[in-house]
Formats: sequence, structure tokens, C-alpha cells
Amino acid sequence: MRTSTVEPGARAAALRDSGSVGLGLVPLGLAFGMLVTQSGVDWWYASLFTLAVYAGSFEFLLVGLVGALAPLGTVALTAFLVNIRHVFYALSFPLHRVEGRLARAYSTFALTDEAYALTTGEPARTWSGRRVLWLQAFLHLYWVGGATAGALLGSLIPAGVTGLEFALTALFTVLALDAVRDRRGDLPTPLLALLSALVGRLVAPDQMLLVAFALFTTALVARRVVTRRGRSADA
Repeated sequence: MRTSTVEPGARAAALRDSGSVGLGLVPLGLAFGMLVTQSGVDWWYASLFTLAVYAGSFEFLLVGLVGALAPLGTVALTAFLVNIRHVFYALSFPLHRVEGRLARAYSTFALTDEAYALTTGEPARTWSGRRVLWLQAFLHLYWVGGATAGALLGSLIPAGVTGLEFALTALFTVLALDAVRDRRGDLPTPLLALLSALVGRLVAPDQMLLVAFALFTTALVARRVVTRRGRSADA
């Protein structure tokens, strides 16, 4: 019989968990909101994109596609190529802990790079589904709030301001360092990721992300199979 576990203070814990990443999402959202208004699009598009699309880097591309009146097929293909990595995220994201159809639907929709990095690390293995869901909601709120503020203040912020665009790079650098720190005894994993990226760059530079993820996933599965066989042989 399945029993539901409710983690005391899940909302407050999720707010603390999301704080450090949220500090990176806010300036990135500001930059996105500024891009929306400076592209000649009404400010409320920033809120609409971040609420309904919520796809990070693809949203930056979407502004240009909308401004250029790109065909729907082009938009769809771009979205697929940019977000194909989320298929691999779903393999280890703890969606099974989230209870309720609507909650699972939103959790699937809100599966971003930041949410994945925070919920699949060693400290998050005991988190309840409620805590995971609240974490995703807070990250979404940071993004929407930052983008809306950036759009509203876009006319007041000089177009030549530099540094905001580095927020995304800095954020992913911190997430990668945290992942390596949480798995100190698992150094081959970042090495496999690096090798997969290098091979993808050399073999198919135009499809580097897709090739790198495919190689990385294959390497992880192969390592898992070899490890299991080794344990079975020892037993």
C-alpha cells in the first residue's frame, strides 16, 4: 500500500534551497525583460513568455524569432533542438515523488536546468515531492519576476549595460561545481561529460549538444552495466 509522506516545512525549505540559484535567475530575467522591450515588443510579452514558455535560453531566441515573424515550423524546430536535452533529464529527475496529475504536469513543465541540478544531487535524495514542486515554483517565480521587472524598467536601463549576459554562464558554472562537490568520489562523471562535449564539438559542431548528450548517456549506461556485472561477479 502506498503511503503519502508530507515533509514538515517543505515550502520554507524549498525557498531556502532556491535562494542561491534565484539570485542568478533574477539578473538573467532582467536581461531578458530588457531584450523584450528593446526589441520593440510590448513589455507584457516578457511576462507571457516566462509564464507560458519557461525555457530559458530558447526564450531569448524566441524574441528574435517573433520579431522576425519566423514561420511556425522554424520556431518548432528551434525549440526542439534547443530543448532536446530535457529528454535526458527526465531519466533521473524525481518526478515519481510528486503526487497528483496537475502537480506532475506542472513539475514536468517546470523541469529546467536549474531545477534538475538542485533536485538530483546527493542532498536532495530525501526530499519529498512537495519540496521538489515548491522548489520548481519558486524558481519559476524568480524568472517571471525578474523578466517582468526588466521589461518594465527596460526604458530606464541603458542599452549599453554589460555584465547581465554573464549571469547565465556564472549560474551554470556554480551548478556544475556544486554537482562535482556533492559527488567527490565520482570524478569520472565530469570527465565523461567533458569528453562527450569535445567529441561532439569535433564530430558534429552544428549538432554538438545533441551528440554530446547522446554520447554522455551511452557512456553512463555502459558504466552502469559494467559496474553491475562486476558486483554480480564479486557476489
